[in-house]
Amino acid sequence: MTSLLPEPAVALPPGKPPAEGPFGWQEPPIQIAPPATSSAGQEAIDLAARAGLHLDPWQQHILRVGMGEQPDGSWAAFEVAVNVPRQNGKGGIIEARELWGLFIGGERLILHSAHEFKTAKAAFKRIERLIRACPDLHKRVKTYRQTVGEEGIELHTGQVLRFIARSKGSGRGFTGDCNVMDEDMILGDDAMDALLPTMAAVPDPQIWYLGSAGIGAPSVVLGRLRRRALAAVETGVPDPSLAYFEWSVTPCRDECPPGCAEHDDAASDEAVLKSNPGVGYRLTLEKVARERATLSPAGYGRERLGVGDYPSDEADTWQVIPEETWRALAARDSSPEDPVAFAIDAPPERDHAAIAVAGPWRGGTHVEVVDHRPGMGWVVERAKQLHRDHRPRCWVVDGGGPAGSLIQALEEALSEVERELSGSPEAVVEIVQPKVREIGQACGRFYDAVADQSLSHLDQAPLASALAGAQQRPLGDAWAWARRGVQVDISPLVSATLAKWGLTAEVEEASVDPLDNIW
Repeated sequence: MTSLLPEPAVALPPGKPPAEGPFGWQEPPIQIAPPATSSAGQEAIDLAARAGLHLDPWQQHILRVGMGEQPDGSWAAFEVAVNVPRQNGKGGIIEARELWGLFIGGERLILHSAHEFKTAKAAFKRIERLIRACPDLHKRVKTYRQTVGEEGIELHTGQVLRFIARSKGSGRGFTGDCNVMDEDMILGDDAMDALLPTMAAVPDPQIWYLGSAGIGAPSVVLGRLRRRALAAVETGVPDPSLAYFEWSVTPCRDECPPGCAEHDDAASDEAVLKSNPGVGYRLTLEKVARERATLSPAGYGRERLGVGDYPSDEADTWQVIPEETWRALAARDSSPEDPVAFAIDAPPERDHAAIAVAGPWRGGTHVEVVDHRPGMGWVVERAKQLHRDHRPRCWVVDGGGPAGSLIQALEEALSEVERELSGSPEAVVEIVQPKVREIGQACGRFYDAVADQSLSHLDQAPLASALAGAQQRPLGDAWAWARRGVQVDISPLVSATLAKWGLTAEVEEASVDPLDNIW
């Protein structure tokens, strides 16, 4: 059986400034993105130009990649994060994305939030000026809402762009097609807990994070996003739902030898160009030199070179299985052999779902995450495709978990595929639903397989992130996986655990009408 992963996204090489002048790098030193077959980015770029907003090459690059689409037209990346030093022009990216959502994308509600109200209001005024200056866009606006706390733009066709200051409660009750999180270096769990679940019921949502380098404890969410990106870069396996762009340097340390080629010289122009794509467009090396002379070394590193302070996360402490133990079992070129078992799981918020597969490999068991995407609506069709391609011995879903609501639709859809493949009109696929004690057994077997090194995996970021954020909860005399916080999604881990258990689970034969046995 071949690997079920899509082809990995290729990280673009660092951009090089044009030879004719001092321009900043137009492609970031750190970038990941899921595979995409098309992009709506050019539409956003062209519309922005009509409104008088002419974007730099690096801004256009982010829109083309961040607005990448899958073959069915849905977003390739659920989350898009842009980490770039101040005054480089990230506001232009936000404005172009919001204009597209209002006037082309048909997004019913776009929520733009910032840490402070004055920042959100300034963003509202900028995009209002762009729209008013373009008659073709202005005539489509029903109202510009100016009431304090209610700032926004509403079109005659019903689309709304709202501007709010973040708080624990702001955003509750709104169902946004797109959330724009400005100043994401000041973004914590309370604000995300209020805003992110609003997108769970949206068929094809997208969330954009934009800000500058981390500033310590307030940068909780940005720190998580960055760790996911670095994990994907390190392993070469793309994060299936995150596009991340960061302009920054790795400064030399005190112990670095003269002429160190591994790190960047923080006092050099080269470091400025690497971390500031706006140089040559709205920044100059002369202005930056004045900053370097005035700011503290730490302040200059953070504000101009993108050297951030990112808080550690309790969810990254690998409490159940040590990280080094897990990483040691990675085998990139492996794939499960037949017969395989598939399993499906979702977090309580139902904002994501995961499908995993397990199969024999070299005397042990290989597991991998086949798919991990936002929402639940995609699962049944994907399961049909996998069943048709691989004819697994079983499908496993915890009937008492969030994915249990899919069981009836899955059984109907998979039975249809099985009848097609087998030619038997009586063929029925029944989803295997583990009992509580069997869930405990599944977790124990997974743990034991890691301990005795009889399990292999592809070192995928979603599975590693789930393990990093997992803990144990009592289950009678056994235990089951649990998560440490609402921001942790352990569905990739739970589905992989259940898929492994499914390899030896008792599977009932295809259901047959009892009347067929009456003579």
